[in-house]
Amino acid sequence: MAKVMKKTDVVIVGFGWTGAIMAKELTEAGLQVVALERGPMRDTYPDGSYPQVIDELTYNSRKKLFMDISKETVTLRHSINDTAVPYRQFGAFLPGTGVGGAGLHWSGVHFRVDPVELKLRSHYEERYGKKFIPEGMTIQDFGVTYEELEPYFDFAEKVFGTSGTAWSIKGEVVGKGKGGNPYAADRSNDFPLPAQKNTVSAQLFQKAAQDVGYHPYNLPSANTSDSYTNPYGCQMGPCNFCGYCSGYACYMYSKASPNVNVLPALRQEPRFELRTEAHVLRVNLTDDKKLATGVTYVDAQGNEVEQPADLVILGAFQFNNVRLMLLSGIGKPYDPKTGDGVVGRNFAYQNEANVKAFFGKDQHHTNVFIGAGGNGVAVDDFNADNFDHGPEGFVGGSPFWVNQAGTKPISAAVTPPGTPKWGSGWKAATADYYTHHLSMNAHGAHQSYRDNYLDLDPNYKDAYGQPLLRMTFDWKENDIKMIRFMVTKMRKIAEAMNPKAIYAHMREFGDHFDATSYQTTHLNGGAIMGTDPKTSALNRYLQCWDVHNVFVPGASAFPQGLGYNPTGLVAALTYWSAKAIREQYLKNPGPLVQA
Repeated sequence: MAKVMKKTDVVIVGFGWTGAIMAKELTEAGLQVVALERGPMRDTYPDGSYPQVIDELTYNSRKKLFMDISKETVTLRHSINDTAVPYRQFGAFLPGTGVGGAGLHWSGVHFRVDPVELKLRSHYEERYGKKFIPEGMTIQDFGVTYEELEPYFDFAEKVFGTSGTAWSIKGEVVGKGKGGNPYAADRSNDFPLPAQKNTVSAQLFQKAAQDVGYHPYNLPSANTSDSYTNPYGCQMGPCNFCGYCSGYACYMYSKASPNVNVLPALRQEPRFELRTEAHVLRVNLTDDKKLATGVTYVDAQGNEVEQPADLVILGAFQFNNVRLMLLSGIGKPYDPKTGDGVVGRNFAYQNEANVKAFFGKDQHHTNVFIGAGGNGVAVDDFNADNFDHGPEGFVGGSPFWVNQAGTKPISAAVTPPGTPKWGSGWKAATADYYTHHLSMNAHGAHQSYRDNYLDLDPNYKDAYGQPLLRMTFDWKENDIKMIRFMVTKMRKIAEAMNPKAIYAHMREFGDHFDATSYQTTHLNGGAIMGTDPKTSALNRYLQCWDVHNVFVPGASAFPQGLGYNPTGLVAALTYWSAKAIREQYLKNPGPLVQA
């Protein structure tokens, strides 16, 4: 029999960015909050203590900060006619675990969102016509606008200590010729900190992009360009470009994370309690399944514990939010054959490509070991709908960038096409090109489709005896058409640098999703927001349509993938949802939007 704890006002599942933000906002509202994190306690000390943290073998190769996939994982298949198999070795994506979650191991690229991507279907239908969207593509509008979210983007950047260069503030252009992005939406305030300095690679990219007629700008980075104190009183130190960001806890307190930017303030809050090693099994519901009564979890000793609560926040990683809803019976599971149901619908990813330029020793010395996770230079000329998609015949766009995050010793073997795979020739090329190359990325948006979805696997279970989540996912013709277009445009930048050699990854039509090769951990959808309960699991405030005291922030709410990294939008949506809870829900508990 489960041990029953004292009832609390709010229980939060997961303590990454969404869990930390919700905890801070709701304790400020006077509520008692219990946060449950399935992984261990993590913080800058001891997890980020120098020099132990500068260890590529432990963190990058052996994945210290990531989910233990021997106990819990997902299964993967390409189509509904395939049998899914478990993801047993990290490859395409790296879900985190422990306090801070993905917000501890992320790199720090901190975008907002292009306003078009919040109203993607209606925008495309208006500009190109309904027939332009391919059959089976299920993209839809978020149900909230950039103008509504702008104050929350602004506050999130202040919390994160984001470095960047604004283009326009309150309608006045301030960033022309200074590194601002001419395609960026208007802002109410400048970035908290000026942009970081640019590496040699970023400078080369900037000049070459200008030479071919593009409009380069400074990447917005949640790696600090100076010392900083955020609105919660949490302090950050200036980044030293050590190159150990993605996959690591920052020892300089320079990379924004829940651990650095929110948790120190919550530690002073008597209404807040954080429990680690608490693996949540399900959300408990009333018999009619219309109200949550709390959650049940397994503690570090293997005991089953029930935590009653008036309000449940699912703030876990994208696919864990979806899995918990399915395991708990919240919302109707999605059926790809009929198109009915909402939980598991519109699973999407990222659509990336890479171009590398290799230089002679007498050309450019790029010092690729230097870097910061969010630092670099980008162009948005082909992102969102900044160009005419009509003649190209595909949906979606992509920013291009040089984001030099620091090439580590083990992963440093980058050589041009034609290099031997082993032996003295390989060794010589590795030595020649380590500090004489740069890497560019097309960070493409990914669309949602009727038959890319999530459900519970009928065959495989986790260490707790519960069904694993099953991902049915593959690339579609639109994805390949889009990313091939982007590679041709990005290659022009590489050619303008006059390198000795160029490597361009070009996905071929008919290629399947490869789970063994890392791309990003930007997984989206499955518990999406919207305006219609028939096509979305959540309303515009991230509140479950079917169980009004359950809110589900995170990238699981995205109806499709973005060209930009998701963290900035995740944070803004979480603040937006938290305000609705504080100012509307607590005064009159119930649905915030009538179905």
